[in-house]
This record gives sequence, structure tokens and C-alpha cells, in this order.
Amino acid sequence: MGARKAPAPRLVELFLDMLSAERGGAANTLEAYTRDLDDLSAFLAHRGRQGGRTVATAATADLRAYLGDLAARGFKPASVARRLSAIRQLYRFLYAEGHRSDDPAAILEGPKRSRPLPKVLTIGDVDRLIAAARQAAEATGVPERLYCLLELLYATGLRISELVALPASAARRDERMLIVRGKGDKERLVPLNEAAKAAMRGYAALLEQVRVRVQERPASKWLFPSFGEDGHLTRQHAARELKSLAGAAGLRAAQVSPHVLRHAFASHLLHNGADLRVVQTLLGHADISTTQIYTHVLDDRLKSLVRDLHPLGEASSEG
Repeated sequence: MGARKAPAPRLVELFLDMLSAERGGAANTLEAYTRDLDDLSAFLAHRGRQGGRTVATAATADLRAYLGDLAARGFKPASVARRLSAIRQLYRFLYAEGHRSDDPAAILEGPKRSRPLPKVLTIGDVDRLIAAARQAAEATGVPERLYCLLELLYATGLRISELVALPASAARRDERMLIVRGKGDKERLVPLNEAAKAAMRGYAALLEQVRVRVQERPASKWLFPSFGEDGHLTRQHAARELKSLAGAAGLRAAQVSPHVLRHAFASHLLHNGADLRVVQTLLGHADISTTQIYTHVLDDRLKSLVRDLHPLGEASSEG
């Protein structure tokens, strides 16, 4: 039985529909896949004879040529690898659903790349950031949004997309855990420390005061409400606010981002004895291999443990 025929753009739509419906693909993920596969389709259209190639007719050589074109355009290995992942998933889906009788991406090899170590702030750097945010909040007499964002980011290691989409109910007085909906629409529990809980309660109280004063009804369902399309603060706006705070804390703006604070959360936990599997769960990583980027922290800690606790540690370090 031959493969079912469908227009090439429709094949991509079917794949994206599957990602959304069956795998719970986040909006940001779907947007990235759409951009990547549109770029592939544009490249294929200029290859071959009689009007070029399409997703439906592309061969392995066409896909390999596309990866080479990305490299020639200056794409970094990590970006090429991400696009290759999208291509592999697309053709695996088309083959499994009978839209193609073969999988031209199955034997493609990704670019050789070394995984860079994440940028990490020291505990002192984070203390300076929090102190600068607290000082700005105290200057107004009430806790501000940025202080709450920062306390939560460092206390939980949430992705910024997860943090800005927290519901207002997260600030309940008796809340000890956050229920976070992460990638793939999967839920996980993340504990809260006292500083984060206090920052949330203070910020929520401020929002309520403002709401009553302007007679706004009903209250927003988001912890970080906004007048934007999503109804809550965007991750881009939160990132800009953190970079502005960096200057007040005596740090370079390039050093500070929501993702860097997520790395700091994980690295500082591991440095102080947390188990890698526990950190994997807290970060919401589906695979332990993603969390293993932090093993350099464990390596340093293990070396110090052997040096400090092994009976011959001193002698070994001198030898």
C-alpha cells in the first residue's frame, strides 16, 4: 500500500497539530518548529527540477544539503542540531502515519558540538541582586514585582515561561509548594522557601490594594498580571527588568538573565550536596542527560570531599 498523498504545507500542519494535541507542545515550541520547518520548505522549493522539492518529496541528500546551508549561513552547531531535531520528528511522524513510505531523515547526522557550561552566578552575585531589588522595593514602601520575580526565580529554578504564567492562587498564605505546569503539559511540585512566600504575599497584597483603589473587577487570575494579549507579564519583559537590575547590583547585564538564575539555582543546590536526580525533578527535565550539564559542579565537590575527608586526602593532593 503506497503512502497517502497530501499537499506539503498540510503535512507540516498535521505534524504541528499532533505536537499540540498529543504531546502538549507549548506555544513557544510550536512557534519555533513552525519557523524552522517554514525555512526548510523555502530551501527545498529552490532545489531540484520542475519547481523544486517539497517536504513530501525531499530525499536524504536534500535534507543534508539544507543542514550544510544552515552552517554556511553562520548558524551555530546548537541551532543546527535543534533544526535537525525538528526535521527528524517531522519525518518520523510522516512515516508512521503513512504520509511517506520512507524516512529520509533517519540516517542524518548532527553537527559535532561540545556542550558549553552554563553561565553561573555566584551566591554572592545573587545576594547582591536580591539586595538591589529589595532596596528598590523598600524605597517605595511596598514589595515590587521585580523583587518577587527574583526571589521566586532563585528559590524555585522555574523556567521564566513557567514563572510568569503562575496563577494568583500561588500566593496563598498557607502555600508550601507550587504546582507548576511545565513542558509537555506535565505538572511537578516545587517547594517554596520563606523568602519567596513572603515576597509573593507582599506583592499579591499590593495588587489587591491597587485593584480596590481603581475599582477594578474582577481580580486577575495571574500572579503577574499585564494588559498584554496573554493577560500576564511576558518572559521578554521580565528578562529586560532583570538586566536593568544587574546594573544597580554592580553586575554586567550580559551576566544576568532568567535562565542564568535557573542555572544558579541548580548549581548552588548541587554544590551544597543535593542529589542530581532531585535537581532533575525540580527543574522539570524529562531526561537526566539534560541535567548532567551540571556534573562539573559535582566533579569539583567530589574532589573537595576526597581532599577533605579521605584519610590520605592531604597526602594525595600534595603528591
